[in-house]
Amino acid sequence: MTVTLADIEAARDRFDDPAIVRQTPIETNRSLSEMSGGDVHLKMEHLQRTGSFKTRGAYNKLKQEAEAGSDKHVVAASAGNHAQGVALAATTVGLESTIVMPENAPQAKIDATRSYGATVELHGSNFGEAMSHAQAMAEEPGMLFVHAYDDPDIVAGQGTLGLEIYEQVPDVDTVIVPIGGGGLIGGISTALKSLDDSVRVIGVQAELASTVHESLRKGVPVDEESPKTIADGIATGSISELTLGLIEEYVDEVVTVSDDEIARAILTVLERAKQLVEGAGAASVAAMLSDQVDVEGETVVPLLCGGNIDMSMLQTVLTHALTDRNQLLHLRIRIHDQPGEMGKISGIIGEQGANIRTVRHDRAVGDLHVGDAYLVFQVVTSGENHAKTVMKSIEDAGYEVERVN
Repeated sequence: MTVTLADIEAARDRFDDPAIVRQTPIETNRSLSEMSGGDVHLKMEHLQRTGSFKTRGAYNKLKQEAEAGSDKHVVAASAGNHAQGVALAATTVGLESTIVMPENAPQAKIDATRSYGATVELHGSNFGEAMSHAQAMAEEPGMLFVHAYDDPDIVAGQGTLGLEIYEQVPDVDTVIVPIGGGGLIGGISTALKSLDDSVRVIGVQAELASTVHESLRKGVPVDEESPKTIADGIATGSISELTLGLIEEYVDEVVTVSDDEIARAILTVLERAKQLVEGAGAASVAAMLSDQVDVEGETVVPLLCGGNIDMSMLQTVLTHALTDRNQLLHLRIRIHDQPGEMGKISGIIGEQGANIRTVRHDRAVGDLHVGDAYLVFQVVTSGENHAKTVMKSIEDAGYEVERVN
């Protein structure tokens, strides 16, 4: 199996309804350009109707099935974005669909998949277990399995993004693409390298869901049985022979980023580009801002491939990122346990212009003397210097203070 530029161009010709698949915009970003040293153009694929690129491949495959007269029941496995793409594509072309998702899939993605007309079955603790269950279902007569990436029609559909990027930014030097199973980067790199071999294509994976480096070293797909990352959209834990072959042929470099870097990138994109993306969608920006990728003086396109972030995950990411930036402090302050102490310390914090979110007493702590207690404040500051000022003011008032987050 392989994918060619002609396959990708044919896929784009099938995109006849912008309500299903549309050309997404590209926007320049001054802040990210200054931070990276390159001329940054964000490809806003998270603005696709389903919130990700996955509808491209699914619609390319299922439209051909419908045109050939198929009435098969579509089955797929997904952590969320492929699920929505397949559900919308199947419903659009008149086919029924069942999507198997891991039991820990974000509720927002489960609800969205059902809203597009699919039946959702929750099975297994990770994508691999969901995949095995879906493949077993697809062995029944009258069923059609739609793989998330190990399918030339799927890869060709995702590759239409490469055509768009090249047409929208014809002087592009580097494109940064997140990698889960490799279908997205396989299609994009095929398109870009076929149009202009000088364009550099960089893939990015989450550190604890990385499979490509070892697969390239061994020359065969290598699985990660328990991928762990906040970027659930690229937590497939595997690639295929098809996508590995395309990566070997067309991708210049593959890097990994930590969940901390991804969390910071989500917040950076939200603040500097006013766009809300999921972990997988922010991975390209995380790579661009890391020490591993040098885009100094280049025209660079990081792909924001998905925007379907669960609200509880967003809260977790924001809390982590704010803590990392010293904007959210947990301060433990030792006091004599007597009336008025909480009010005094609250006043000190307020005088410095910091906001108190929560406060509690800790009295059952082994190192405390009789009559002492700890007050634990959750405090919001404007950043590192402000945080230092708040803590110094408390210390200057005679209190022992320790940051515990």
